[in-house]
Amino acid sequence: MAGSQAAIQALPRLRPPCRVAVPDPGYGEHAKAWRGAGHEIASVPAAGWGDAARQADVLVIIHPNNPTGQRFRPETLLDWHRRLAPRDGWLVIDEAFIDPSPAASLAGFVPRPGLIVLRSLGKFFGLAGARVGFVLAEPTWLQRLRDHLGPWTLAGPSRWVAARALADRRWQEAARARLEHRSARLAALLERHDLAPAGGCGLFQWTPAPRAAALHEALARRGILTRLFAQPPSLRLGLPGAEAQWARLEQALADIDRKGRARRRAESIPVRQIGSKDAHLP
Repeated sequence: MAGSQAAIQALPRLRPPCRVAVPDPGYGEHAKAWRGAGHEIASVPAAGWGDAARQADVLVIIHPNNPTGQRFRPETLLDWHRRLAPRDGWLVIDEAFIDPSPAASLAGFVPRPGLIVLRSLGKFFGLAGARVGFVLAEPTWLQRLRDHLGPWTLAGPSRWVAARALADRRWQEAARARLEHRSARLAALLERHDLAPAGGCGLFQWTPAPRAAALHEALARRGILTRLFAQPPSLRLGLPGAEAQWARLEQALADIDRKGRARRRAESIPVRQIGSKDAHLP
């Protein structure tokens, strides 16, 4: 596929209108694509995904979730798949962020009726511009997907790059170790500035904060881009690269903290009411 986004947009066109449960919070393109194809959408918090597997015809899981980083044991996901099976339902698992922890993937359980796994090279391999993604499913659904998309969905240079990236197992193992260390380092940095993450994975950290919108803007003014979520108010922060980038993030958060403390001090200073008895004061 030309990135897993192409699959997200195409899969809803392969089913007649039905009931689809999507994660809340979660990557918004899933709900947008299913709704655009005429399906009935239910936005479901993580605690309700088990119930959704009993009631919906399609259950979309982002694993690990974007932005919360929440993960589940493969046994839990397969149990949800079994609940969907009597209705010819689908369990669609978006594994765009799974590569730092491949043992959690359900790719090895495909093909099974109604189990569809999406993968992407853009996140872990840093190859977003190549636009390479994959769909793992039963052969019948893969053929229907091919028929829907038509030929030449992936450019030749992208195929060449993808094949070499997937074959380089040594690089992948080293990258996973680096990402684990950097993700923990980012979590510690955020905690030092009262922004302790509530979730994350090897590629990002997720921080709920009532002042998320203000933080997002303040960081953007300093050339640091984050992903802002409105509900709940939160930020998703990717991993800095070079040491200079780590230092810049640390300095930016320190500056924002300092300005915030100064503002709170100013707001706490009582304003003296000037009455008639004080009129003689200069």
